[in-house]
Amino acid sequence: MSTARFDTIGQYLLKGLYDAGVKHIFGVPGDYVLGFYDLMIKSPIQHIGTTREDSAAFAADGYARCLGMGALAVTYGVGALNTVNAVAGAYAESSPVIIISGAPGVSEQRDDPLLHHRFGPFTFQREIFERITCATAVLNDPVIAFRQIDHAIAAARRFCKPVYIEIPRDLVMVEGHPIPAEATEQFASDETALSEAIAEATELMANSVSPMIIAGVELHRRGLQRVLVELVERAHLPVVATLSGKSVIAERHPAYLGIYEGAMSSENARYMVEQSDLLLMLGVTLNDIDTGIYTAKLDPHHMIRAALNEVVISAHRYPRVGLADFLTALLRSIKTCSEGFTLPPVLSAASGFPEPNRPMTTDRLIGRLNQALSPDMVVVCDVGDCLFAAIDLRVHEQSEFLASSFYTSMGFAVPAALGCACARPDHRVLILVGDGAFQMTGTELSTHAYLGLNPIVVVFNNGGYSTERCILDGPFNDISNWRFDRLGEIFGPLKGYDAATEDAFEEALINSLNNQTMPSIINVHLAADDASSAMQRLAEHLKSRVKGGS
Repeated sequence: MSTARFDTIGQYLLKGLYDAGVKHIFGVPGDYVLGFYDLMIKSPIQHIGTTREDSAAFAADGYARCLGMGALAVTYGVGALNTVNAVAGAYAESSPVIIISGAPGVSEQRDDPLLHHRFGPFTFQREIFERITCATAVLNDPVIAFRQIDHAIAAARRFCKPVYIEIPRDLVMVEGHPIPAEATEQFASDETALSEAIAEATELMANSVSPMIIAGVELHRRGLQRVLVELVERAHLPVVATLSGKSVIAERHPAYLGIYEGAMSSENARYMVEQSDLLLMLGVTLNDIDTGIYTAKLDPHHMIRAALNEVVISAHRYPRVGLADFLTALLRSIKTCSEGFTLPPVLSAASGFPEPNRPMTTDRLIGRLNQALSPDMVVVCDVGDCLFAAIDLRVHEQSEFLASSFYTSMGFAVPAALGCACARPDHRVLILVGDGAFQMTGTELSTHAYLGLNPIVVVFNNGGYSTERCILDGPFNDISNWRFDRLGEIFGPLKGYDAATEDAFEEALINSLNNQTMPSIINVHLAADDASSAMQRLAEHLKSRVKGGS
């Protein structure tokens, strides 16, 4: 990285972020980071102020999932610590978010003073973030600060994980010391292992009767979606995705069969996967959600599993084989199949919608949204039943569905959608969120309104935490009733709608689709015991664990 025109540590950090593709930084100002903010507004990077620090981190996460890297800037202590949960989620789900924390000045930290926002030794904050990032840097030495910045940004890109950068406020405008670029070791696949893995994989594929692909989240994070499509079409292979990998392929592609997550899958997707004599598991992480709480029936002896840096075929392990290298080599090695895909994807639809005065249900809601989705829409989904119901949604293009589907943090969707909208201004965001999750971070809808964005927010309002109700019901799952349709009086400008029946929802949805100038929010009333079929199946498996079963 050239340092000729960027003399101060703060300037160099902003230039490094901009060169990495970060055009927006989310955050809440505080005195320890104000100097950096002042530099930011003089730079090409736009500051997006959020209502909360954790919302800034969720927004940066959504931004990173769309563009490959995101960033937030907060103050020391009360600001940075508020982001811990959201940063942990980004770490768990491999999203490269850069956390910038202002800090007391180096001179202020001498003699161990009791400064505001302090909660222990000044090293504590860095030590906390060391556990939930792949690299940390405290820029307290101008001699090495530039090198530290380079290393941190490179680590975020290489490992697809968050990094933490702390900048003392009295060093923001201090000149750094240019250091010659350091040659960084790039990962290279072992050519022998790669060629042997390809040879075994192509032989198995040639001899299999019903091969198919399970596509996972690592294909998203490594930008391998187009390679996946080429492989699917050249080899004429059907494909399913994991829940965390949802929309890794356009879900209206004729080869796509839906989401596979064990017992929570549709009957067709489950049958096709579990009867296959060869599964190509590409970029799949075998967590409990993606395996349907370990109800997936996957035979490792009939499996080719390509993870981040290794390939496992039956009982044979090929270390140091990169996922991208394996896919590219496999694509070159297989023969082109001349057959075409004949079966179009089956969409969940709400036939006869709307029926006058018919109460809204989750299944009918999802069916109607399937009909309303357009190629320029991105769905950002929170956790709970809206996530499980969204299994049946079919987005048009790849990477148009974002969710905290493994870490499953409530409150992800509304702020993450803010990051998505900034990253993809040519797309419209559809936000699916439960009433409980909205009450956590829904204030960020006011930021959407302030910026003139036009998301459509669909609130699944059943008066409480529906997932927990299905697992173990009790009054602790009930929450206060918000008038979501009237939030324009507080958050404005936005349009609010109340929908208890199908005809009311239809009118609200049409009006929302036509409203291009501000956010729309639809308060959809659902019965407390209404649940998607996928969540009902999931809850049955979770009940025994909550009650002490195996």
